[in-house]
Amino acid sequence: VQLVESGGDLVQPGGSLRISCVASGFTFRWYAMSWYRQAPGKERELVATITNDGGSTNYADSVKGRFTISRDNAKNTVFLQMNSLKPEDTAVYYCNVRLVSVSHWGRGTQVTVSS
Repeated sequence: VQLVESGGDLVQPGGSLRISCVASGFTFRWYAMSWYRQAPGKERELVATITNDGGSTNYADSVKGRFTISRDNAKNTVFLQMNSLKPEDTAVYYCNVRLVSVSHWGRGTQVTVSS
């Protein structure tokens, strides 16, 4: 299993960014996918989850109405569109899939929100 995140950047408050995660090594379309984030000195937290067919999504209260998770099963890719970014969104963002009872993680992509 391999998860490779990309798209992290430095963005000003109020700005937008889309990050991506390309998956391989498993049948992508069979599994729900999630995005987590970890800010310096804080625990890793769940940001958003999408079902295998993209029909249902869930979000942390802190990002509802600002972030959108989506997926392209033809390209084995999951996305996180982030709008109205705030300094408190600064974190390393990780892609996650749970296969049977094992969680798999990417290496993360850094998102920094600062003026």
